[in-house]
Amino acid sequence: MVEYDLLVKNGTVVTAADTFHADVAIRDGRIIALLDDADVGLADSVIDATDRLVLPGGIEGHCHIDEPSFGGAKLADDFESGSRAAVCGGTTTIIPFAQQIEGMSLRQAVDDYHTKAAGKSVADYGFHLILSDPNEQVLGQELPALIADGYTSFKVYMTYDGLRLEDMQILDVLATAKAHQGFVMIHCENDHCIRWLAEQLERKDDIGPERFGVAHGPAAEREATHRAITLSEVVDTPVFIVHVSSHQAMEQIAWARSRGMPIHAETCPQYLFLSTDDFSQPGWEGAKYICSPPPRDPDNPDHLWRGIQNGIFQLISSDHCPYRMEGPGGRIESAGELHFHKISPGLPGIETRLPLMFSEGVVKGRIDLQTFVAITATNAAKLYGLHPRKGTIAVGADADLALWDAERTVTLEHAMLHDNGDYTPYEGREITGWPVLSMVRGTVVWNDGEFTAPTGHGEFLHRGISSAVSTAAA
Repeated sequence: MVEYDLLVKNGTVVTAADTFHADVAIRDGRIIALLDDADVGLADSVIDATDRLVLPGGIEGHCHIDEPSFGGAKLADDFESGSRAAVCGGTTTIIPFAQQIEGMSLRQAVDDYHTKAAGKSVADYGFHLILSDPNEQVLGQELPALIADGYTSFKVYMTYDGLRLEDMQILDVLATAKAHQGFVMIHCENDHCIRWLAEQLERKDDIGPERFGVAHGPAAEREATHRAITLSEVVDTPVFIVHVSSHQAMEQIAWARSRGMPIHAETCPQYLFLSTDDFSQPGWEGAKYICSPPPRDPDNPDHLWRGIQNGIFQLISSDHCPYRMEGPGGRIESAGELHFHKISPGLPGIETRLPLMFSEGVVKGRIDLQTFVAITATNAAKLYGLHPRKGTIAVGADADLALWDAERTVTLEHAMLHDNGDYTPYEGREITGWPVLSMVRGTVVWNDGEFTAPTGHGEFLHRGISSAVSTAAA
């Protein structure tokens, strides 16, 4: 009698807590048993995971897909190409942003993104909200209703025209989050410092790509990070500091966490693998590395790795923001000139996030396998209200799995990747460890070089309350 739709046999299962040998039995898209030596005769199909690590599929909690153009440049990825790249890199759940634009209600923004994603995403997906106009209607009615509907996290910006909120507005957002159990994500850069520094550089006609890192200097990030912590303290509600790039900002977060404050944070591969040296490449090559906040000096990554090891960062996210360099809607055409503030900021990275972190983190001994799973999957599931359905390998969880060949060595080239961009900032980097198979709810979507996902396989996820919020309220 058949008891399992699928049996993943002979693998080494890794969770955020343990590593053990087990067979994973799957039925109706969920894990129904972890067994010592399952009978293959009870399964419709079997995957032999001998010499493979069996990990929870990654959760990408910070990515930009099919958003409105920024600075004239258009994102290269829609939900089809972006989710395809995700699953080919071992990520099975994505949470991009539904951006509120001027004149649009939050509910309209959400409806718009549902239309963009429906029938396209092969990964399961949810939405963070972006609040650009936190007016009385939004904070009093729309946002509480959306939180109740499972859109439990939302992002605010301290910089960028059209997105920037003043401190009083952020306080109002935080107060609404506290009242309705929402979780606030904050982009921390001091807009006044950035604009002032940019003006000084422009007066001297000092406008090359490398000057982006000067205008968006560490001091602007550090100050804004401390201010976000202060605003959180005033309202007494948790916040999540996104894409921390500098050790100066990290130190502010460490200070807050050492005092028991509910401050959570992420960093990204670009801050661990890139530096200001990359901006110095000639011509438009240097422009490929512009993102906000930018990579820092060459000594900075070592500090951030220590932050990962010490638990200052709970997540590693890609901040996938894929602008093409060439062609219509690309950065070169939209900027018109090689000017640091006319080049739309953002890097691709949704497919390379996990392999880079595995190679540089696990293989080189900076972190263990349990930490890798925690910072790339389990912690995101908890912080974004998806645990225990997502982010772990346990009875009752969705069968979102990634099988890894821990010894495979790969030289990264954009030609081997699956996004719709035209470059990777990690071109030519040799890495060890590769996700050879991914499944979403028991369906294999990537199998050792072959993309096998049914079109539109991904399902929308209504999310629960963040663990950060429930813990703070306890």
